[in-house]
Amino acid sequence: MATITELKCAVRETLERRGVLGQLKARIRAEVFGALDDQREQRPPLSHENLLINELIREYLEFNKYRHTASVLTAESGQPQIPLDRQFLASELRVAEDMSSKSVPLLYGLVSHFMNSGDDGRKLFLRGTAASNAGHKADS
Repeated sequence: MATITELKCAVRETLERRGVLGQLKARIRAEVFGALDDQREQRPPLSHENLLINELIREYLEFNKYRHTASVLTAESGQPQIPLDRQFLASELRVAEDMSSKSVPLLYGLVSHFMNSGDDGRKLFLRGTAASNAGHKADS
């Protein structure tokens, strides 16, 4: 007869082999986060800039099948449950797409653009915005 330890090992190996152990761990983390999240703590309003950034991240997470991570992002950030329309997102970011770029998340295209467009060695100067600075006042 199998011992409890042997049974645990067998179940763990089976779950790993089926590829569900990681999913279960992520789901448990998401549920624990949801249970511990203090609903009384007021979140700052979701700025337009943060809405777009969160949506880029969510699209990337879902494309890579990180669905539980995406659900935690949505719950924690206050992002709408229904994803933004991709055409709207591309329009807001002033991005034009071709058929091949539509098969991957916009974030991949943005990263590719910046990695491949600086052939002259110059760097892009990034500036903070009022929206990004306002969200960090409480952290200082």
